[in-house]
Order: sequence, then structure tokens, then C-alpha cells
Amino acid sequence: MGTLLTVARREFAGYFATPVAAIFLIIFLALASAFTFFVGYFLERGNADLQSFFMFHPWLYLFMAPALSMRLWAEERRQGTIELFLTLPIPVWAAVLGKFLAAWLFLGLALALTFPMWITVNVLGEPDNGVILASYLGSFLMAGGYVAIGSCLSAATKNQVIAFVVTVTVCFLMTAGGAGFVTDLISEFMSDGALKTVAGLSVLPHFNQIVKGVIDARDVVYFVALMAAWLLATMVVVDSKKAG
Repeated sequence: MGTLLTVARREFAGYFATPVAAIFLIIFLALASAFTFFVGYFLERGNADLQSFFMFHPWLYLFMAPALSMRLWAEERRQGTIELFLTLPIPVWAAVLGKFLAAWLFLGLALALTFPMWITVNVLGEPDNGVILASYLGSFLMAGGYVAIGSCLSAATKNQVIAFVVTVTVCFLMTAGGAGFVTDLISEFMSDGALKTVAGLSVLPHFNQIVKGVIDARDVVYFVALMAAWLLATMVVVDSKKAG
């Protein structure tokens, strides 16, 4: 556990060693605000809630999470430092989880910096803060799932651009599978059971449930399982590179 925390601290501090952290945070906050006020019509809706803020998070993370995770392993491989890193007395699981936790917490920091939105709705009205808190939790869990996907695909290549493009593609498929326009389209070719299975594998239905303020154990388990599956795949990929 000590090794895991050491790797996580090293990676997390690394984000702030360059202007990348500030640029990422500024872009994240700017896009979140733009989606909320200009696309979600936050002021025009006249409701003291953050539905117009959270409804765009799956699509926001679709690009921001891959942009963050693409360098986790691809950069190590490109610079040739992965061999040195893996020869250190660090178990593969600790290296994988440490890098993942650092990226997840950094994305969590970006999410936490949106707290003025929460303050704003409390100034403008009397929102259900329990629902807002649950929505933040759901958003954080979803971000972890996307980062885990990006971690695995970053480990599979030394080209960050390829890692980014492939991660965006996979995350899009994981997201769009539960979107209404997709389910309506494929409903003509699939049975109800198959359609329900496809939608159930998407992050959208699970995230949308949490955003409503309903924290169902099945939705939490889904996100935890999503992270666990992709992190396990990352360990397999990294271990195979180490053996090679």
C-alpha cells in the first residue's frame, strides 16, 4: 500500500510540474460552464438545480478523460523510461493503480473546482442538495471509469495521439449505447432483451439514475466493475510489456 501511495503522489505531483495542469483545469471549467449556460440554458430554465450542468458530463469526459489518460503509459514508452520504471521494486498492480489514482484524483480536482455552480443555485433558490451531492458522486465515478479505459489503451501504445483517438472511440461507444437516439435506432433490429443488455452496458443509464438522486447499489457496482475490469486489463498489458 505504501508503494501504491508513493506512485500516486509522484504521478499527481507530476501534473503540476508543467503548465499542463493549469491548461487542463481552465479548459475543463470553461467547457463545463459553456455547456451549462449556453447549451443547457441554465438561466432560462429558471430552476434551482444543476441538471443542466450534470447532463453534459458524459460528453465532457468523453474528451477530457482521454486527454488526461493518454500520457499515463504512452509517454513512459515513448521516452523509454517505462523499462526503468518497471525494474524498480514496484509491483505491477501498484504501478497501475498508482497512475490511475493520480489521474482520477486530478480529474476529481477539476470537478471539485466547479463548486461555484453549487453555491450559485443555493443563492438563487432552494435546491435539493442531496441530489446535487449524489450527482457529484456519480460524475466522479463515471470519470474513474473513463480514466480506467484510457489507462489500458495508453498502455497498449507509445503514441499518445493513437491512445487518445482509440480511447475517445471506446468511451463514445460506452456512452452512446444508452443514448435515446441510439436505442431508438437499433430497436428495429434487436429484441427487447438484447436492447436492454446493450443499454445496460452503457454508462448513461447508470449515471442518469444517480443524477436523479437515486443511489442504487447496482449503479455503483457497475462503475466499480467498469474500473476494475479495465485496470485488470491494464495490468495484463503492462505485465506483458515488462515480460517482453
